[in-house]
Amino acid sequence: MTSFRLAMIQLAVTASKADNLKNAFLKIKEAANAGAQIVALPECFNSPYGVDYFPEYAEPVPNGETSRRLSEWSRENKVYLVGGSIPESGENGKLYNTCTIWSPNGDLLGSHRKVHLFDIDIPGKISFQESKVLSSGQHLTTFDTEFCRIGVGICYDLRFAEMAQLYREKGCQLLIYPGAFNMTTGPAHWKLLQQARAIDNQLYVASVSPARVEQAPYVAWGHSLAVNPWGKIITEAEETETIVYADIDLKYLQEIREQIPLTKQRRRDMYEIKEPIITAAAPSVVI
Repeated sequence: MTSFRLAMIQLAVTASKADNLKNAFLKIKEAANAGAQIVALPECFNSPYGVDYFPEYAEPVPNGETSRRLSEWSRENKVYLVGGSIPESGENGKLYNTCTIWSPNGDLLGSHRKVHLFDIDIPGKISFQESKVLSSGQHLTTFDTEFCRIGVGICYDLRFAEMAQLYREKGCQLLIYPGAFNMTTGPAHWKLLQQARAIDNQLYVASVSPARVEQAPYVAWGHSLAVNPWGKIITEAEETETIVYADIDLKYLQEIREQIPLTKQRRRDMYEIKEPIITAAAPSVVI
């Protein structure tokens, strides 16, 4: 099969876990009825996003309430389900920002703990430090479908080109990032980063944001979108709650890779610093 339909659910997240789960269930069913074969939820879809909320809303994976529901929903709707992310209560009392991935049979295919924690400080704009309560994940995460291999990252992971490059080398043709860029970083970098990852690696990139809730303690940018291997945005939401769909054309992806054969042209022998780099001195100027 050379094409499939991806649904990105831009969910309006509230302080009520029960309401968030109910809303997610209804949207997943809607997406499946619209022909989606892979459905993705946003970062922290079952809880508010914030270091004060992570300990309160954290659950074990895969035996917590949210994991059980995601398993049921993927099986009932016969879809691959990329379960956004939730605060996970892990081993030794550690907390993680974790995405679980489920098969159409309801089986857990993998879980991705956010590798790069969101610690930033932009004076007068936003300061945030996930590392106050969260621990970093220690591995990359891919999963296989009958369509293609897919790589998963969470939000801030998107900024790290090396991670996407490794996914390409592992055979991925689509990267999915549940994410929650904010009102400062969203308008500045959200689209650009996804287009860069798609063009650099000649694959599809999809990022799924929560809807914008103005009264929330952390206001998400929204604008869930998908980018094709040429860097073109093929679908994009506005800021409100919605579902957007992207038809992933793997034949087109292969055509792009053949037209601009980056993999064959890479100079891997040049990409490691094996000896000191010689910097030429600036020529002297005689006046």
